[in-house]
Amino acid sequence: MKLTYILLAGVLTSTAVIAADETVDNPVTEQGVVKIEWQDPKNFRDVKAVGDIQSRYEKRTFETLTKNLNKEASKTLKSEQKLEMLVTDLDLAGDVRPTFGATMNDIRLIEDLYPPRITFSYKILEGDKVIMAGDEKLTDMGFMQTVGRASDKPLRYESKLLTDWLKKTVEPKL
Repeated sequence: MKLTYILLAGVLTSTAVIAADETVDNPVTEQGVVKIEWQDPKNFRDVKAVGDIQSRYEKRTFETLTKNLNKEASKTLKSEQKLEMLVTDLDLAGDVRPTFGATMNDIRLIEDLYPPRITFSYKILEGDKVIMAGDEKLTDMGFMQTVGRASDKPLRYESKLLTDWLKKTVEPKL
């Protein structure tokens, strides 16, 4: 009888986890002067969860990148300007590898061989008027040398990639 209850509890728990892992097709994150639509994230090159439910990991990743970009964009853009982006591909720094033995979770291995990449289109709005627009495909091949290894900030490589783009591409044209 106890075995039946244990099996039933396992099935219910598995069903709850599967139900909690439902994803939004094109999530939108917005913070301050930045609004990002993440187009079809299930087809992104690498936004694989490590030790978490995929939908929660994606949501946290997208919100963190939006928040970090907003920090810099609010310094760069004028008060009436806004940055809107449509991200079509994201490849986080590193590569997800399975572990064999001690843990059930995969690990993200960060090496020079796996740089962060992001592909997106953007527009800078001033009110309803588009004052700047373009398409970008960013990669930072030297990401391991440009961000301090001691930094434990989540998504530091991807955030730096976007911050550098903002400073080198957008800021000089404004």
